[in-house]
Amino acid sequence: MKGNIARTIAAVAAGSLLAVASAGAATASTDGGKGSSNTQALAAQVLQMRDGLTKVAYGGDVAKTRVDLDKLSPVLGDIAAGKRYQIQTETQKLGDLAKGRSDESSRLLADPNAKARQLPPLPVPIPSLPDLPGPLKIVSDLVKALLTAVTGILAGLLGGLPVPPLPIPPVPLPTP
Repeated sequence: MKGNIARTIAAVAAGSLLAVASAGAATASTDGGKGSSNTQALAAQVLQMRDGLTKVAYGGDVAKTRVDLDKLSPVLGDIAAGKRYQIQTETQKLGDLAKGRSDESSRLLADPNAKARQLPPLPVPIPSLPDLPGPLKIVSDLVKALLTAVTGILAGLLGGLPVPPLPIPPVPLPTP
């Protein structure tokens, strides 16, 4: 009888130890997988990229705007694919639309003589943002729509937490 009780206690203890160990391994291995800590890290990365793009675009720096668009586009592609991060379907769709605007903006900045393509409308209202300064005027509507979409993505990633406003610097006045 004592042997049966000892075996039962040993089996329960071993099972508990195994459950605790596997739970620890599951929470520790979030790279590349789905999970809230991974999604929070993505939100922080997207926020930083959105704010950086806003500052350089409204500063009128074409080269840095292209660089920032090129960095943002693959992240938006990951969001649109929905494989690396656990996010809502609406956020994935918005990621796909935002990636299109990022790619199109980058293409037009690379060749200002290129013809802009018609992109589908965004499912989110576009707030009244000021136009981009002179050298970026060609992509002003695309970048404003992109910033709006990325802000919508952030709202989805942050899950109800307030999204920081766009850090739009004062737009330089045109020189006479």
